[in-house]
Amino acid sequence: MDFTQLFADFADKKVAIVGDLMLDTYWWGSVDRISPEAPVPVVALKKKELRVGGAANVALNTASLGAQTTVFSVIGKDEDGEHLLRMLEESSINTSYVLSSANRITTNKTRIMSRNQQMMRLDAEITSDIDADNENRLIAQVKAWFKTGKPDILIFEDYNKGVLTTRVIKELIALCKETGVVTSVDPKKKNFLSFKGVTIFKPNLKEVKEGLNLLIDSIDMHTLSDMHRGLQAQLQHEISFITLSEKGVFYQQGDEQKLIPTHVRNISDVSGAGDTVIAVASLVYAATHNMLLAAEMANIAGGLVCEEVGTAPIDKEKLLHECEVLLR
Repeated sequence: MDFTQLFADFADKKVAIVGDLMLDTYWWGSVDRISPEAPVPVVALKKKELRVGGAANVALNTASLGAQTTVFSVIGKDEDGEHLLRMLEESSINTSYVLSSANRITTNKTRIMSRNQQMMRLDAEITSDIDADNENRLIAQVKAWFKTGKPDILIFEDYNKGVLTTRVIKELIALCKETGVVTSVDPKKKNFLSFKGVTIFKPNLKEVKEGLNLLIDSIDMHTLSDMHRGLQAQLQHEISFITLSEKGVFYQQGDEQKLIPTHVRNISDVSGAGDTVIAVASLVYAATHNMLLAAEMANIAGGLVCEEVGTAPIDKEKLLHECEVLLR
């Protein structure tokens, strides 16, 4: 594989991401004493940092690899939403199809950090499904964009914050099937079995166990293949791509299957690793239609971002170097 050429080819790929956009706020400080008012640490704040999260972080990852990235979502008409859109636009991500609603707030996860570790997280969010009017508007936005800029892949990024309703999922999968667009999904519990007919279904092991009501302790090729068959019976999808935390990743496409172990890393923070994995796997598959290569590269990318503190996009040059060394 000529990885230099592959990475250059990413610039020609169009990626659409539909799902829950989030703002990640980090409050960094130090702890030197316990409060006299209650048995809690006193954090002396030193800096505040804003990053993008959720579907926005998936978009940041595909854009960091050079792909032409467009996001579709519903956020609040608020200051957090303005910050989020500005940060995405600064990363050359197309936000012109993002809708604002006075009935919603922009999801903001505030993490209080000390010595590179999370001490607390505060979530400001609305998790109820978007209403019928916003469903209509969101579906119309995607259809309008398809007429002028059909993507190479559409990624559903579900964080159970209400943007991906059953109707939105069903209609957009049907649209992609009609137009020959590859689809991938990073699912969560609420809509787990709603993504019928997608190309790539990427849950983690815990989500598969919960979604299929499995009680399994040991993980091997036999049990993983059984999981694929169980998922396929419900979803009729093409590829299962299951992340296994420190054990690596597993994929099955037809009779082709492989368990790919992780590479040794100095893990600092697993925040956002799943976003990077779905972004890299989706983009590589869109470019090559080679799921083995997509899984191997996504596995490397997920490990690399775990070396960073907080959500962070994949470094294109670092990933290229690692692929050339580890996959030669």
